[in-house]
Amino acid sequence: MASNYIIMSDSDSDLHFEIAKEKNIPIVRMPYTLDDVEYFDDNGASGAEKVLFDRMRAGAKPFTSLLPTAVYLEYFEPILKEQDLLFLAFSSEISATFLNILEAQKELLEKYPDRRFIVVDTLSISAPQTLLILGAHALYEQGADMDTVAQWVMDHRMKAQAWFTVGDLTYLRRGGRISATSAIMGTMLDIKPILTISRAGKLEPQAKVQGRKKAMKMLVDKTVENIGESAGKSVIILHGDAQEEAEMLKNQLKNRLPDLGDIRIQMIGPVIGAHAGPGTLNISFIGKERAV
Repeated sequence: MASNYIIMSDSDSDLHFEIAKEKNIPIVRMPYTLDDVEYFDDNGASGAEKVLFDRMRAGAKPFTSLLPTAVYLEYFEPILKEQDLLFLAFSSEISATFLNILEAQKELLEKYPDRRFIVVDTLSISAPQTLLILGAHALYEQGADMDTVAQWVMDHRMKAQAWFTVGDLTYLRRGGRISATSAIMGTMLDIKPILTISRAGKLEPQAKVQGRKKAMKMLVDKTVENIGESAGKSVIILHGDAQEEAEMLKNQLKNRLPDLGDIRIQMIGPVIGAHAGPGTLNISFIGKERAV
């Protein structure tokens, strides 16, 4: 059934470009700077992720920036000229960019008063956001109206979970997630943090373990604990250029939850990767409500 609106999102969802193309989901490309050159995340189309992680291992310090309101207007207006728009944004608690989205929304609704333009704060980023986008799009394909789809995302955003660990504490220190002292001591003791996305839509540390194998086991444990009914459910494993360990996580999940559906492995995008660093591992799913 044809719908009279478009579902759109941003590249911080890490929605792979092939899926976005297949499902005709327009994507706002988010910026990052590497070696003094600004790039825009293309969600795997150019292989920029591998380049980023190689450069970070060599000492590069990439950074990200806000996308201004004017650029959002350039993305949104051509769609609103023709159709209504449902935009699924990454968490407002992670970046002030969300305020620029709202500014663009306000300006365009004044310009096109007969159009509808809904913005939903997914309170997620990366793979959990992807899962919300795909769930919303499945309803869209069934002919659900925009209000129904938007409400589904609102109803499920607390169930979109991510559990992850990092390969190097340096990048969490640069992003202000941990102190310099904690990073130094953690590195010396091989301490690996376990982080999640909280109910508030923030990235929060939840536990610390010693060693990479224990960290990987805890990611699987947290998935088993929080996924709820696992039969047929999709899981996404993201990695910061750590394919072999991602495959190990997949096998461990299959052993623990043999009735799972699709388990997709892909590399973390460069915008998220700039903050998490090489060696990051993440398991995401839609399960029970976030507990924290």
